[in-house]
Amino acid sequence: MWRETDERGGTAPAPEGGRRVKTRIRELRAKTGLTQEELAQQVGVRRETIVFLEKGKYNPSLKLAYKVARALGATIEEVFTFDDEDLA
Repeated sequence: MWRETDERGGTAPAPEGGRRVKTRIRELRAKTGLTQEELAQQVGVRRETIVFLEKGKYNPSLKLAYKVARALGATIEEVFTFDDEDLA
C-alpha cells in the first residue's frame, strides 16, 4: 500500500477508498505570500506534507487542517472540501 508523510514526518496511509480532499491551499498561499516551506514551518510539518496536501494526496488530521486554515487566514471549510458524494 502506498504511504505518505504525516504531520510529524512519519508515514500515513493514503486516503481511504481513494477519496481525496480538495484544497485551496495553493491559491490561499499565493494571496498571503507564503511559500510551501514557510507554511510548513508555521504549522509544524515538512514541506513535502504541504505538497501532498496541495495535490489532494493527503487527508490531514483535524488539528493540521485547523493549523493550515489559521495560517492562511481562512476557515477549514474555505480551505478543504469534499465532494458531497464522498460524504454519503
